[in-house]
Parts: sequence; structure tokens; C-alpha cells
Amino acid sequence: MQMRPEALAAQLSKGLKPVYTIHGDEPLLAQEAGDAIRAAARQQGYGERKVFTVSGAYFDWGPVLAAAQAMSLFSERQFIEIRIPSGKPGKDGSEALQRYCEAVPEDIVTLVTLPRLDKTQLSSAWFTALDGVGVTVKVEPIERRALPQWIAQRLAAQGQRVAEGEDGQRALAFFADRVEGNLLAAHQELQKLALLHPQGELTFENIEQAVLDVARFDVFKLSEAVLAGQSARVMRMLNGLEAEGEAAVLVHWTLAEDIRALKRVRDGMDAGKPLPMALREARVWGNKERLFERLLPGLRSRELARLLEAAQVVDGIVKGLRHPDWPSEPWAALQRLALMLMQQAASRPARP
Repeated sequence: MQMRPEALAAQLSKGLKPVYTIHGDEPLLAQEAGDAIRAAARQQGYGERKVFTVSGAYFDWGPVLAAAQAMSLFSERQFIEIRIPSGKPGKDGSEALQRYCEAVPEDIVTLVTLPRLDKTQLSSAWFTALDGVGVTVKVEPIERRALPQWIAQRLAAQGQRVAEGEDGQRALAFFADRVEGNLLAAHQELQKLALLHPQGELTFENIEQAVLDVARFDVFKLSEAVLAGQSARVMRMLNGLEAEGEAAVLVHWTLAEDIRALKRVRDGMDAGKPLPMALREARVWGNKERLFERLLPGLRSRELARLLEAAQVVDGIVKGLRHPDWPSEPWAALQRLALMLMQQAASRPARP
């Protein structure tokens, strides 16, 4: 049974399942989900806890299987936690997990924690076995567009709120800009507000004075922001990536790869292929697929060819070369390339 983290509390209130599996790459939400399961287990008498961390290809699964079969020494019920940081239990681990799920005793609750899993891992026999006997919770990062609402919900949970209307939305947007990509720090900033101010309404000034700029930016999120035409956010992300010491070469590769993919899909469309087919052949999936669908009807091949030439120039700049018509500083050149792509995408109305 698969569910989102926000549905977990309601499920736990109805009774514990034998196995809980948490997977994903958002540490705060994974920690909170695990804590909720541990607390529910303690309340229901699962007093003895055993923790196994699977490390290396030669991990011995024998003690894990033995623990599930042994009688508890200190309580009638056991809580067993299996941590697999790599997300890859290996062949022996796959077989052990399947055997484990086939005969989980009634007096044991098991929590399995995993990182983000790919499609192959999600369809594996061991993961299917875990999901089949219990509850699977997938924790994902909070996207920027959903972050203000998430902050508002967390404020409400601690008895605080922002003003109604535009002022409140501005305060939430400011908060989100300061903590984007760093949910653990966002949680700390929310706790700080709870300590600094009483329950009730928070002003923009309260938030501006209290919340530190702890945003952390992802190169691939930058790519999506460029394609979405979010110019102010793109400039902020580029400045943040530079300050964090990100390699300019990686940022350039990401932008250039998007331009190359746009050109491949545009060429496919010009050759008579339907847009969905051209996207599949160019291996464009997920969020980028939706962004490409919006952009491509308004982009022409010759415009994308000019963007490719610009990307080649910037490739040289980030590697130490100079060009008379471009900034010599790599990050300034990257800003110009990103703006060129956004301006080109916005300059043409979509074709009928």
C-alpha cells in the first residue's frame, strides 16, 4: 500500500501494519515519517528495538532473519529497523527480504528506510514484497511552487499565520525564496519563528528579520526554471550556485544539453513527426516534457541553431577562452546564455 507522508498519521491511528517502507531523497520528511512510526509503535507496546544497517556487498542477513524469529527478551513486541543507505540490498539481501516478508510474526513491526529509488528498484521483487505486506511512504522534495503552502501549513501547526491577501502571499514568497532547496533549514527557521514570536499573525517584517538566507540550489532545478521563463529566480539561482562553489562547467553542460534537446525535437517536428514522438525519441521526460511541449511550438530551428552557437561560445569561456562579444567571466556568460534562452522562448507566440 503506497501513500504520501501527510496520509501516514491517519493510517497509524487505525492500527500498525507489519512492515513500513520509507524511500526518497528529502531527509526532513523521511525523518518525520520514521519518527511517527516509531512513536506509534512505542505507544502500542513495541518496546524492544533492534536496528540493522546494511553496508557493503557482503552484509550478513542472518541476524536480521534470526531477529524476526526470536522471542523478545524485554517485551512482548519488537520493533525492527532495517536501514539500506545505498538502496541496493544485493542478491542475498533481495532473497532475505522476500523471505522476511513471507513470515513476519504478528508481534513484530518492521521499518525499512531507503534513499530515492529508480524505476528498476521500484519494480524489483524485494521492493514489491515489502510493499505487498505493509505501507510504503515515498518522500519527495517540496517543489518551489508548493513551498509557500507548505510553509503556511507548518506555521498553522505551531499556531502562527501570515496576513490575508497580497501581504501574506508576499511574506510566504519571501520565506520560500530564503529556504528553497533546504527543507531541514526551513524547519529550523520555522522553529525560530515559534520561539521569537507568540501564536497569532506574523508580519512581513517579522519574517524578514528572522529568516536567514539558507537556500540551496540544484543545477537541474535551474534548468527547469530557465525553461519556465522564471528570470528573477534564474538569476538568484545562478548567484547562489556560484556562491556555493558549483562548477561553471556543469551549469553550462546542463543549459547546453537543454538547447541541444530542444533542437533535436524541433528538427523532428520539422521532419513531420508529431511532438509526442519527437519528445520520446529525444528522451525528454517528466517536468521537462511538459515545459518542452509549451515552448517548442513557438521556437524555430534557426533560432535554436543560434542558441547552439552561443552555447559553444560559452563552452569556451567556462574553459578559460575569450570571445570579443561575450563577457570574459564564466558566470556572467552563463547568465547571458540563460537570458537568451528565456528571451527567445518568450519572443514567439505559439503557432496555431
